[in-house]
Amino acid sequence: MIFKVHPLQQPICNFIESLFYYKGFQPDHSIERVVPTGHVFILFELDNIQRNTYENKTLKPNGVFQKVWVSGMHKHYLSISAHQDSEMLVFQLKAEGCLPFLHHSANVLNNKVVNAEGIFGNEILDLREQMFLEPSIAGKFKIAEDWILNRFQEKSVPSQELIGVLSELKTQPISKHNELIAAYPKTQKHLINQFKKYFGLTPKTFHRIYRFNEILQQIHQKQNISWSQISYQFGYSDQSHFIKEFKEFSGFNPQEFIIADHHLDQPNFFPIDKKT
Repeated sequence: MIFKVHPLQQPICNFIESLFYYKGFQPDHSIERVVPTGHVFILFELDNIQRNTYENKTLKPNGVFQKVWVSGMHKHYLSISAHQDSEMLVFQLKAEGCLPFLHHSANVLNNKVVNAEGIFGNEILDLREQMFLEPSIAGKFKIAEDWILNRFQEKSVPSQELIGVLSELKTQPISKHNELIAAYPKTQKHLINQFKKYFGLTPKTFHRIYRFNEILQQIHQKQNISWSQISYQFGYSDQSHFIKEFKEFSGFNPQEFIIADHHLDQPNFFPIDKKT
């Protein structure tokens, strides 16, 4: 499998987590679960393979996507198809990059996966065709970066006050949540409205998502895991609160998660129908 990450230049590297490409993916499953990370994704398929999303409980297809699509901010896990010989190029947008590149309030995409032409118009399909026909990986990256640079709107960048609050939510324990919100110079209502406009989700939801992803990083590849210690360390009120939130974000309770060896998988993608 080929996997490449393209280094991004200023100023877009401040608003885009990564731009990556892969080819020759050979998964041992056909459906995988994606947990929320606080990012928005613009996905270009370059293999003419149709993708699906699925209803989380029944795993019945509920969406069909091809060429280019956008996955917005999600509060819950998402079930998607995985395919042999996949080839894709993907933008992973930071929360602060939503409005500057999408030119829409971020919350209109909450919990949605949509065809990209509804946001960018038919130009996005022309762009995908250019990438598809370009033989070199470097050339595909150049086409993608030129396009995203042209999309950047400086006027749509969130204020430093908002970015500062978001940064604190990423690094501070949830026990300090009320203290962080109180430090914002305007009202809590104003902060929530600004978060929805620029970032999609509320400050509390982001804080919970960041906490959950930190837990996944801590338990990744670990052989001995004490859930009671994890629950206490990350500020859950009790064990039942921890289990409820773990299942909300991943679809598994902690015991199911370990039995299925998901702590050995990539921290944000978990196979549902893995072949044994």
